[in-house]
Amino acid sequence: MTELILALDLLDRKEATRVAEACAPCIDAIKVGYPLVLATGLSIADDLAGLGLPLIADFKVADIPNTNRLITEAVFAAGFDAIIAHGFVGADAARACVEVAHNHDGAAYIVAEMSHPGATEFFHGGVAERLAALAVTVRADGIIAPATRPDRISQLREIVGARTIYSPGVGAQGGDPDAVARLVDGIIVGRSIYEAGDPAAEARLLSRIRQ
Repeated sequence: MTELILALDLLDRKEATRVAEACAPCIDAIKVGYPLVLATGLSIADDLAGLGLPLIADFKVADIPNTNRLITEAVFAAGFDAIIAHGFVGADAARACVEVAHNHDGAAYIVAEMSHPGATEFFHGGVAERLAALAVTVRADGIIAPATRPDRISQLREIVGARTIYSPGVGAQGGDPDAVARLVDGIIVGRSIYEAGDPAAEARLLSRIRQ
C-alpha cells in the first residue's frame, strides 16, 4: 500500500488540529514542519497524538553531529515518531540523527532530492545519487525524493532498494499522485488538502492511492 501523508504546514494551532482531525480517517501519517512548530512549539505533537497517526518532524536537520543529535533528541522527547534530515552535511551528521531516532524506536529519512524547481541547481549532476547512497550507508530508514520528477525517483530507487521513499510535490507543485504512487511508499500532500474548501473530501479523493 502507498501511504498518504498530510503535510500540515499551517500556522494556527486550532486550524491545524481541525484539518488533521477531519483528514485522519483517510491518511497514514502527518508531517509537521517549521511553520507549524515555530508558531505553536513542539507541543503541537501533544495536540495531534490522540489521532493515533505517526508524526514526522520535517526539520530537514542540517548541522554538526552534536547539534543534530540535540535537535533529534528534542523531537523524539516531544512525541514525534520520525525525523527528516539533510545528508549534504556529511555522513557523521546524518548518522547522528539516525542513531538517535533508532534509539527511540523511531525512523529517520534523508533528503535525496527536493521537489521545487530550484532543486535542480544543486541536487542534480550525481548529487542526489550520492545522498541516496549516504542514506544507505548511515542506515537511514529511507529517503525523500520528488514527485515532480518521477524519473528521478526511479533512478534513486535503484540505489536505496527496499528502503522507504516518501515523495513530496503532489498537487500544488504539479506532481501527479497516480503516476508517482506506484514508484514510492508514500506521497506527501499539503496545500492541495489543507487549502481545499473541504480538506476531508480532498484527502478522501487522494486516498485512492492507498489501494
